[in-house]
This record gives sequence, structure tokens and C-alpha cells, in this order.
Amino acid sequence: MFMRNRFKTRLAVLKGLPVVTTAIVFSFFINSLAQAENSPNLGKPASPQLEKRWNLDIFPDGTGLPAGSGTAALGKKVYQQYCLSCHGVDGTGDSADELAGAKHGLTDAIPDKTIGTYWPYATTIFDFTRRAMPLNAPGILTNDQLYAVTAYLLYLNHLVKENDVINASTLPKVKMPNRNGFINHYQPPH
Repeated sequence: MFMRNRFKTRLAVLKGLPVVTTAIVFSFFINSLAQAENSPNLGKPASPQLEKRWNLDIFPDGTGLPAGSGTAALGKKVYQQYCLSCHGVDGTGDSADELAGAKHGLTDAIPDKTIGTYWPYATTIFDFTRRAMPLNAPGILTNDQLYAVTAYLLYLNHLVKENDVINASTLPKVKMPNRNGFINHYQPPH
């Protein structure tokens, strides 16, 4: 009964509209009613606080990187606690992809797509790790832990030294070997 009354009310709005417009609007209302009636009602809308937590874009030039810092020496401990079980000893892979220790280049028959051979920007390591890792509890690492584990992964790929401080200023300056291996359409924000 409720659906029929909603339908009659919406149909009354359509009076006086040209036939084609009426048909388009009528089709829209029928579809929206069907979707509402058949919706599985999964999930819930994201709260403004949750949207703010998720809207953490980091760009290749470092725009969006938070305060904090870390070194590979500290990052080894973070890696051993949160990453080792999936990514293996020294990032050589296990149940998850290898992150370091490539034995083959990208042009070999079986390429190794590690951080050091494939990824174009060091800032992407921080960004991806913050959003998606550890797999069983993404978002639990502090900014200092994220910088430290990023430094450790760069160290394992021979891109920084063990005691180099990685932070919002130094991370974008790390020159990744495959930086020019991608077509770059990135435009820094103004």
C-alpha cells in the first residue's frame, strides 16, 4: 500500500510534462522504486569522520605526506612485527608478493616487479602501506612506523642507507629506478 501511494504521488507530478519527458522521468521513478524495494541494505553511509580518515591522498611530489620520520634501522622492527609473515625475510616474498631481492629485470622473460624494479615513486610505498597494510589491520601503523617501514623497504632495494632519515621532505627526493618507466600525467596541485 505504501509503495502504491508513493507511486501515485510521483505520477501526479508528471501531469502536464511533454510525453517524451514524462516517459524518461517515469522510467527513472520506476527504476528508483525497484532499486529501493530490492536493495539488500548492505553497509551504511560513511561518516564525515571516516571520509576524512580515508581522504589521505599522497602525491609523487610529497604533497599530502604527514609529519613524522623513520629510518630503515627502526623500520626493520616494524617489518618483522607486521610484514614478515606475508612478505618473507627481507621482503623476498612468501604468501604475498616479493618487495625486494629482484633477480630479474622488468624486460626479462619472467620479470620481478619489486619496489626497486617497478614502482615509480617512493611516496607510493608510504601511501599504499598506510591505506592497505598490514592486510589484517590496515590503518594501525603510526606515521613514524610508516616512514620507518618505508625506509626499510627502500633500504632492502638499495635506494637509501640504513640510517637515512625518511620524512615528508626526504621521501619525495628518493629517485626510483623505474621512475621514467611510466607515462606521467601527474600535475602537482596549485
